[in-house]
Amino acid sequence: MGRLSLFWLFWLLACPTVQAEGHNVAYKLLQDKEILSLEKILQINHKQMVGKVLEVELERENKLLIYEIEILNDKGIVWEYKINAKTGKIIEKELD
Repeated sequence: MGRLSLFWLFWLLACPTVQAEGHNVAYKLLQDKEILSLEKILQINHKQMVGKVLEVELERENKLLIYEIEILNDKGIVWEYKINAKTGKIIEKELD
């Protein structure tokens, strides 16, 4: 695993929602390929999610693991994206 991947993994594990879920659980989900890394999620959606990442949460909604990512764009607008953590598909996008 590269330095950047490790950075995102540790950053993801530091998020309060993931801690509530249990950092060991999040790590196991990543190792078992049940979720994509945050780095991969950002690579998949780099054209739609342009800007600075402000906050990331990993949540479970109806047995589906979802990344909630807040992005600050170059116009100063914060967008919240809900992304399927297994596929990387954007489920929802809304102004925060």
